[in-house]
Amino acid sequence: MDPTLTRIAHQQAAAMAAKDQLDHDVLGRFSARIDSAGAGRAAENIAYGYDSFPKTLGQWIDSAGHRKNLLLPKASRVGVASVKSSTGRTYWAMEIAGDYQRPKARTGAKLVAVAKPKARATQACRLKILGLCL
Repeated sequence: MDPTLTRIAHQQAAAMAAKDQLDHDVLGRFSARIDSAGAGRAAENIAYGYDSFPKTLGQWIDSAGHRKNLLLPKASRVGVASVKSSTGRTYWAMEIAGDYQRPKARTGAKLVAVAKPKARATQACRLKILGLCL
């Protein structure tokens, strides 16, 4: 789970719920929204009407296009959120990303890579799908 992707997913789900409209572009182009995650590659799945994550995930797995996003090559981060609209419809968003770009720091004429972030503590999985621990 990635906090930046979870924030982006929540913003997307909340905007869809506020407008009661399923739309990837409700907050603007996906490429602009996902930019803050620093991902080299990313995908988004959205849905509405399902009352639980397992049901939503099942629908995405059964859909060729959504399944392709779930299987994004070298994906290593995910963010998921759901928000209920005023009409009671639940909107879901999942952001999937990988190949994070590592920032470079300049020192004089040569480039030096910035240190890698510390490894995250392992957490128990509530749901494990396609190698992702959710």
